[in-house]
Amino acid sequence: MGLLNQLTTAGSQLSQYDGTTPPPANIDVAGSTLHNAYSINGNPNMTGFPTPSLLDLNGGTPPRYEDNPPE
Repeated sequence: MGLLNQLTTAGSQLSQYDGTTPPPANIDVAGSTLHNAYSINGNPNMTGFPTPSLLDLNGGTPPRYEDNPPE
């Protein structure tokens, strides 16, 4: 018996949905200021969260390799 069959027939103490697809999360990421800009520029300033990335380009797009090939 496969794992999916075991989950759907007998269930598991470790799985709430027992092999079925869980319902979609009710999270409004589009309206979230944290997901919008925090990881790039630190706005809004939120204590207790990691500092923004030092490797980002402040929202800019890097030059494309195809537009600047080696000579």
